Amino acid sequence: MPTVSVVVPTYNRAGRIHRSIESVLAQTHEDLELIVVDDGSTDYTEEVVRSYDDDRLTYVAHEDNRGASAARNTGIERASGEYVAFLDSDDAWLPRKLERQVAVLESRPPEWVAVYCGVEIGDDAGPLRRFARWAGLTRLSQTEGAEGGVELVKDVLMDRLHTSAGSTLLVSADVVDAVDGFDESFERFQDPEFLIRVLRQGKLAYVDETLVRRYDTGRPPASVVEQSDRRYLAKFADTVERLEREGYDVRGIHHRFLAKFYFQDGEFRAALRHARRASVPGPRQYPGLIQAVLDGVKPSRS
Repeated sequence: MPTVSVVVPTYNRAGRIHRSIESVLAQTHEDLELIVVDDGSTDYTEEVVRSYDDDRLTYVAHEDNRGASAARNTGIERASGEYVAFLDSDDAWLPRKLERQVAVLESRPPEWVAVYCGVEIGDDAGPLRRFARWAGLTRLSQTEGAEGGVELVKDVLMDRLHTSAGSTLLVSADVVDAVDGFDESFERFQDPEFLIRVLRQGKLAYVDETLVRRYDTGRPPASVVEQSDRRYLAKFADTVERLEREGYDVRGIHHRFLAKFYFQDGEFRAALRHARRASVPGPRQYPGLIQAVLDGVKPSRS
């Protein structure tokens, strides 16, 4: 039985998945199994995966496209490790990622059931985003480095703790089973939704190193994001209501990033509808919002 089972869901990423696979097989922590779940790809993803001659790699295929959460759950069903780690097929790990994370969890008491790490963006999203990074105005998470248990749910719901769980998280296999894996009804927000349920089982640790490189390879239309966002807030409605009674503008924050997605899609009427109900952005949010507006204007210029 390997120490870590790595689950990589993929769909039509034949040109990119080599980056993810090779980053897993190059881990300094070698006691692992890599389960690649092909979610009904119609390109040559299978040929790319099967080209790797490594006994630790297993290829599993869905006949039809069922979504990333279903693919992760198929990988979880096949997993036999003490821990389960997740990696999106367009991202990559640095070599010591698993070594450092396993060491942290094994040094903590049993209530520490999961661990994440620092992330860097592998490609840029425009001049304002590059400036914001240079100026230190943007981070994936306002509370990066936070550790703890159920008290962190507030930060996850308010998008202040963004762990990039789909590529950073390593979780005790017992806890993954206890929460019954990923909720397959979500097309977006499946990562924070899963993380909230993990936090209700135990504590989350942090490795203060950049060990994951994320790549921006697209997203669903803003309308799909909005539908998932409604489902996400509804699932945790009791917690959202309690936080809003305590003075936290949870829904306002969600309206703010929905406005950003609609601006990016060039749907300015829908964007303004959400912007009117959004919380006031801080200095860290302005560069991304301005970049989103510019991205939305570009198609109309062509």
